[in-house]
Amino acid sequence: MAEGVPLSYRLVLFIALACLALLAGPVHALTPQQALAITAGDSDDRIAALQKAVAAGDARVAVLAQALLDGTVKAGAQRAYIVKDDGSAVDAATGTPATPPDDAEDAVVNNRMRGELEAVVASLKLRDPDIDVRRSALKALRESADETMLAPVEQALATETDAKLKADLEALRSRLQLGAGDTALRLAAAQALAAQADPATRNLLLERLRPAADGGEADPAVRRALQASLDAMSSRLAWGERAGVLFSGLSLGSILMLAALGLAITYGLMGVINMAHGELIMIGAYATYAVQNVFRAYLPGAFDAYLLAAVPVSFLAAAAVGAVLERGVIRFLYGRPLETLLATWGISLILIQTVRTLFGAQNVPVENPAWLSGGVAVMSNLTLPYNRIAILVFAALVLVGMALLIAKTRLGLFVRGVTQNRPMAACLGVHTARTDTLAFALGAGVAGLAGCALSQVGNVGPDLGQGYIVDSFMVVVLGGVGQLAGTVYAAMGLGVVNKLLEGWSGAVLAKIMVLVFIVVFIQKRPSGLFALKGREA
Repeated sequence: MAEGVPLSYRLVLFIALACLALLAGPVHALTPQQALAITAGDSDDRIAALQKAVAAGDARVAVLAQALLDGTVKAGAQRAYIVKDDGSAVDAATGTPATPPDDAEDAVVNNRMRGELEAVVASLKLRDPDIDVRRSALKALRESADETMLAPVEQALATETDAKLKADLEALRSRLQLGAGDTALRLAAAQALAAQADPATRNLLLERLRPAADGGEADPAVRRALQASLDAMSSRLAWGERAGVLFSGLSLGSILMLAALGLAITYGLMGVINMAHGELIMIGAYATYAVQNVFRAYLPGAFDAYLLAAVPVSFLAAAAVGAVLERGVIRFLYGRPLETLLATWGISLILIQTVRTLFGAQNVPVENPAWLSGGVAVMSNLTLPYNRIAILVFAALVLVGMALLIAKTRLGLFVRGVTQNRPMAACLGVHTARTDTLAFALGAGVAGLAGCALSQVGNVGPDLGQGYIVDSFMVVVLGGVGQLAGTVYAAMGLGVVNKLLEGWSGAVLAKIMVLVFIVVFIQKRPSGLFALKGREA
């Protein structure tokens, strides 16, 4: 520095240069030789070169890794080149325009190399400014990272500001440290993982607990820490599995309740054995499918709202079919259960064939709206789907509506009056034939609502209702004929018990065991869980 420059100016200049140096940090440029080593050669050598470049921290490594995954890299004798969509090429190391030689060959990426590249791309994305990109990168690393990714994870952990992502990065770091050469580091990692509850981490602990001769942990202290962490983790995961079974049972119970509520009116209150009840459920599902197609064709911008329109349409479609069925056939068969059963069974076959003629014999696709897609993650091994949660809420709303309608409305009063004493109700001016039609249409409409709900969780086909007709009758009989409360308890109880038995004995044997239980129960208590008492009986 010239002696004529004042000391204060020199001091300011020195501080400015120091700050620039600190901000710039160390520069580790990817060299053409390193880029070529990553692009071509033996897989072990390529992976070693890739890991060395990642540790150096050059941003071009991510570009090269992504290009290799996309299949747009060519290897020449001295350099590697990235070919763009327009046919031009750049040097893989520097990014400057370049022309590949005629003998340049496409870079080959086998499965092993692809896994390493994907892990590298994910690790470098951990420092992306977009938090969603960082979340996706962390999710990818959980599935494929090994101890070679420890340095990028440490770097991302040092700069991460989101508390949840930071905790997840710390858990990932502990997982990666299990493969470290330092025994103290492995011991600390094994102890830290005791707080986790992740199936992938549990599998990793099981792998590390293999015999030392098979590549497992050799140090006794680390093995004890691994076993303690595994026991703690397994206990927490077991609670998630139990909660999952309970939720599945309640979900199945809500579907059974929706399917049985309509039957609780037509059979429980009116005494009609309607074997076409399952086909009324199917009509509700196909009405939902038709509304979906109308929205897709004419209101694509409002497609996510189609389900809100499908609810009343499915109710009205099934109710209309139910009203026609009651006025045309069933009203002539009251008091003749065998003839009613045979007639409605024949009608069910007619409805199935009609649907096959109109919509085809194959299942039709019903798409979930965006707001019913996905789920809420309660635990690492327990995710509650939004569509199942919506069905639980929907079933509760339908149940409350039905209870209020039967207990508080004029139609409900007429239905209860006709059910208890038809001649007396007729003498008091009740139009019994109209009441029968409205009550049967109401039960059919509720079956249509069940079909609308079922369309969101399973396939919609002509045989949809066949799988629920027997279960619906079992729910109504077990709960008590004419009792809505009994229908709720029976549906939820059968759903939970069925799921518990499925995990123990399989789906088919669970069905048989539930059926045997119901037969034995009805033998001991023919009136069901909630029997009619007093004047109601």
